[in-house]
Amino acid sequence: MKFLGNSLHIANSGKLIARSDKTPSPGAIVYNSKKNKIGKVGYVFGPTKRPYISIRLFKSANRNEIEKNCGEKLFVSKPKSKKSRKRRMRTRHKK
Repeated sequence: MKFLGNSLHIANSGKLIARSDKTPSPGAIVYNSKKNKIGKVGYVFGPTKRPYISIRLFKSANRNEIEKNCGEKLFVSKPKSKKSRKRRMRTRHKK
């Protein structure tokens, strides 16, 4: 897991807004300092050097606890990449 940034607040839309020093990939899982899953990276916006990150919270995440701990350190893991399957070519046999 890598350090993502610090949480700022929960927006009116219910998403957690955080500030970071680097740009994470969309869909990456976000953890709090207790290493509990709290959500996924939704949008990255703002300046490129210190972007803001919108995190879609999981239903299992305790919103009151997250809101109470503003400024908490957040961590991110790489999203699982989808394996691409090769399409099998059909060969026609000559008669």
